Amino acid sequence: MSEIIIKTPAQIALMRESGRLLAQVFAYLDEQVKIGITTMEINDLVERYIVDELASRPASKGQYDYPYVLNSSVNEVVCHGFPDPKRILKSGDIVNIDITLEKNGYIADSSKMYMLGEVSPLAKRLVDKTYEAMWQGIKMVKPGVRLGDIGNAIANFAHSNGYSVVREYCGHGIGEQMHEEPQVLHYGKRNTGVELKTGMTFTIEPMINQGAAKIKTKPDGWTVVTRDKKLSAQWEHTIAVTADGFEVLTLRAEESAMLTT
Repeated sequence: MSEIIIKTPAQIALMRESGRLLAQVFAYLDEQVKIGITTMEINDLVERYIVDELASRPASKGQYDYPYVLNSSVNEVVCHGFPDPKRILKSGDIVNIDITLEKNGYIADSSKMYMLGEVSPLAKRLVDKTYEAMWQGIKMVKPGVRLGDIGNAIANFAHSNGYSVVREYCGHGIGEQMHEEPQVLHYGKRNTGVELKTGMTFTIEPMINQGAAKIKTKPDGWTVVTRDKKLSAQWEHTIAVTADGFEVLTLRAEESAMLTT
């Protein structure tokens, strides 16, 4: 296993800038993700915005031979959904848009759920509770806490709300590389796993299913769906461990007020 890379304050400052720019991408997307747009159109808009407006690099494109700049995971798609010129978003859809951005050698990774038009109360509840589950994990982060404490908080919250947690995919260390150590599981036992230290940077990105946790990968080798075809939701942020807690490097403007309450 590779060693965990502790970032210097200067390196975290570079990651903070990448995160700030990625938050800008989502602010831009908030005006673009509407009924009638295709997931490929979203991909192309994001690529142009990252490259032309932000002078940055979409870090997912070409990673592991992935051909697009984002994942667009609609309804029962758990993760890694391919953008598709034929996939038109319609009223009632929920979609996760997962984007990475590299600037000055450092990568930020974040995802957000969008709800299109008249979304069912059950779908909205899943989206909202998945967001809360992510924050249950984030708010555990501080030096001395163990990774198992984060996973335990997320899974306990999800299970208490009647949902299951996908176990095959997890958060990850991040920095100059998209995937670094450690792996950040979204389930676990308290007081187990790696102890957090100031300067660690990683993602927290729970995938929460409405039904069973079982998943399968489609023949394209990328798209992961729920086996029971029930809905799945995911949110993601890039986190830095600070001396007294955490900093969300990809924090979006609408979330800043939440942290101060």
